[in-house]
Parts: sequence; C-alpha cells; structure tokens
Amino acid sequence: MTTLPKQENIPLERERKTVHKMILIYCEGMHHSPKGELCPDCQSLYDYASIRIDSCPFGWRKPTCVRCPVHCYKPDQREQIRKVMRYAGPRMLFRHPYLTFMHGINSLRRMN
Repeated sequence: MTTLPKQENIPLERERKTVHKMILIYCEGMHHSPKGELCPDCQSLYDYASIRIDSCPFGWRKPTCVRCPVHCYKPDQREQIRKVMRYAGPRMLFRHPYLTFMHGINSLRRMN
C-alpha cells in the first residue's frame, strides 16, 4: 500500500525534481556526462541543493530562490547553481514544460 505525500510536501518535491533536471541538463551539456547521470561535481551540487531545500525555513511555502529574502547557499555553490540555471533554464521549457510552467507560477507567488 502506497501512502500519498502530504499536500505541503508536493511543492518541495517538485522543486527538488526541477533542480535535479536542471543540473542533469547542465551536466550533460557542459560535462558531457551520459544521459541521466551526474558527474561527481554535479552530484555534489545536487546533494547540497537538496539539503538546502529540506532545511528551508519557509517550508512548503518556499519561494523560488531568486525571490527569497534568505540566501542560504554558500557563495561558491550559489555561483555554481546560477551557472546551471543560466544554461539549463532556456532548455527546460522544451524538455520539461510542466516543471518550467510550475516554476514560473511559483516565482509569481508572493511571500506572506
């Protein structure tokens, strides 16, 4: 019997999936890793991002990182994720339109 995730976990899981897909696109394009696999550096970045998502003080109401008042990434990782987003962002629309659409909707949401 499978239990459904709590409603408040869905946005965090979707964000984790979006970040993973973006890092995959970046890694495949820039590091020429096999499709669906991350190189050690990109895996490390994903692990770090996943931990940051889990420990976000806003929880399921987490805004997109660009709209967040708390920048929780260390400077090196923050620059790495920016590079990933600059490269993968435009490509996400064609590879993962639903995740791109939902990320866009989340970026329009106001913090309460």
